[in-house]
Amino acid sequence: MNISQYLADNGTLTYTNKGVSMWPLLREGRDMFTVSKKGNERCRIGDVVLYRRPPNFYVLHRVIDVRENDYVILGDNCIAYEYGITDADIFGVMTGFTRGGKSYSVDDSGYRLYTFIILHTITIRIFTKRVISWIMRKLRYILPGAR
Repeated sequence: MNISQYLADNGTLTYTNKGVSMWPLLREGRDMFTVSKKGNERCRIGDVVLYRRPPNFYVLHRVIDVRENDYVILGDNCIAYEYGITDADIFGVMTGFTRGGKSYSVDDSGYRLYTFIILHTITIRIFTKRVISWIMRKLRYILPGAR
């Protein structure tokens, strides 16, 4: 049974993430997230959604823009915007997460503050990550063997 079928049958799914695209919110292999099956309503800016990229790759990222027919989505630790994600691609919306045995809801004030900061620092975070990447590439060129 795949994730989309599990959500359709059960309504909610609690799972752990793979990768660092949602760091610092979710730490790979350490934190759990819970998503609820997406209804007919449109997602909102700030929602963290579970969607599928073809052919069968599931992704958990944040909605940063709601357009007439689709969404613009970005992982909290990513620099590449994803365009053209539609309601048909989205299976679930994150309702909470667990870190260190403590559960947090997306309705908690701390989470809402985190979301506000993430949404309002996108440009500077992407710029900073690109500058650091550029510096690291130059250092590897100047200092072969440097990591």
